[in-house]
Amino acid sequence: MDARRTELGDFLRSRRQRLRPEAVGLPATRRRRTPGLRREEVAELAGIGVDWYVRLEQGRDVNPSLMTIDALARALKLGKSEHNHLRSLARHGDQRAFAREIVPEAVLRVVQSLPHPAYVSGRRWDVLAWNDAADKIFAWGRIPEGDRNTLLCMLTNPMTRRLFGNSWADEARRMVAQFRKTHDLWAGDPAFIELLGRLRDGSAEFASWWKAHDIRDAAAGVKRMAHPKKGVLRFQHASFQCNDDPGLKLVIYTPLSS
Repeated sequence: MDARRTELGDFLRSRRQRLRPEAVGLPATRRRRTPGLRREEVAELAGIGVDWYVRLEQGRDVNPSLMTIDALARALKLGKSEHNHLRSLARHGDQRAFAREIVPEAVLRVVQSLPHPAYVSGRRWDVLAWNDAADKIFAWGRIPEGDRNTLLCMLTNPMTRRLFGNSWADEARRMVAQFRKTHDLWAGDPAFIELLGRLRDGSAEFASWWKAHDIRDAAAGVKRMAHPKKGVLRFQHASFQCNDDPGLKLVIYTPLSS
């Protein structure tokens, strides 16, 4: 069984277990020993065989059609982001081992020219380039290269936790759900396995958030921080995919008035 099929099965199981019977028109009974729907109920709602669905949840070597994936998404009442994620997981194909990206010189010049905090991250969320304004907030230059990862910093670095203050838990959980969408497509890759191990070891909260298998798309928003020298900061943040390499993401923070 390859790792992506395992993640597909885990994702289906997590959605099935959180879906209440009454949400799909089934009577709620007291005889259910596990939460959510039964496998046979999902199979019936999707119009597929029970044994075939069980094999999907087990991560076995089956290749569902796009029609079947869409039927399962409807049966499990998946949102748009979850539906797209399920489609991505169902697409099997050869994938090269992960390699740390290189930021093109033109992109580096753009980042350095920006007056507001900006940085470039890769597929594994490693921070690959940043400008002086970002360094004054996140201190990327003082973090060893092997630790320079936005998720690792958010979950295991005490300084980052203090920076986000009361909003830390919400921000961290949102980031885990966004990263899960990327990870599942690289599941089994040594670089991603190594990162997960460090997150589990360094964060008491990570394991339960990861088990939930939540999926979220990246979106613009507002971040509030309590900087030890600059005081309370509020930023509108947005991210942009680089044309040179779709795995590269440019993140820009625009200051907002308090």
